Amino acid sequence: MYPAGYREAYGREILDVHRDLTMDLPLPARLRADADLIAHALRVRLGLDSASPAGRFIALTTPFSLAVAAAYAGIQLMRWYAGIALSPGSTRSHLATIDIPQALNILQLALITTGAILTLTRRWPAGRFLTTTGLLAYATQWTVTPSLYGDGPFEALAATLTAATVLACPPDLATSGDTQDGGRRLAVMAGLMAAIAWFPVALVETRAFVVSTDYGAWPLLTLGLTGIALAFYARPAGLRLLAATAAASPLFVAHAYVTGVLEIVR
Repeated sequence: MYPAGYREAYGREILDVHRDLTMDLPLPARLRADADLIAHALRVRLGLDSASPAGRFIALTTPFSLAVAAAYAGIQLMRWYAGIALSPGSTRSHLATIDIPQALNILQLALITTGAILTLTRRWPAGRFLTTTGLLAYATQWTVTPSLYGDGPFEALAATLTAATVLACPPDLATSGDTQDGGRRLAVMAGLMAAIAWFPVALVETRAFVVSTDYGAWPLLTLGLTGIALAFYARPAGLRLLAATAAASPLFVAHAYVTGVLEIVR
């Protein structure tokens, strides 16, 4: 699966290292190691390994994609919770009447939020698995129960793009935090951005706080201001970081669209 030139240059070394690492492993661990080797070969062939410009750009984008996913799913969960907490009747009766599609939708959102937080706090394997599983399941359910989503497939497509970004991120850069622009600092900044994007909207959903009438614009505005701030203060990589935040925006763009904000602007 490796490109011919790469295989000729490093193939023997890769085989020797892989054999030494897997010689005494039980079968499940060896299968995981084989899967990791195949994934690396595909990344090299697609130009998405840690040595390629595209791979390093995705490593910059991934913390912001995770933060956007966490904030988006958190907003949707808060909207569901507010609908129960503020409506007449007991919480128990509302929970008892949740149908299976809605229950699956809530579970998917919970997986996305939990997985994204775990990944941003450096628990990469488990966090990435939960995040991508939640995102892909969330996208797939749109084909079955589109009534749980906004107008059109925009949220499902955005979830698919976000999952693809997280899956394509080179794991050695993600787990080491050693991108040239400081992976750990980016994770912290992305987490702060997610909290700022989620908190006012969560308060609005519970009717405890009023910011403005355009609630759907707030998360996208927060991400945009974060990218602009990084462009000014994180030189010389500022423009790359601005582009990374833009690449991480699909879920917030979809959220703004389905809440009517982009329609109003247009």
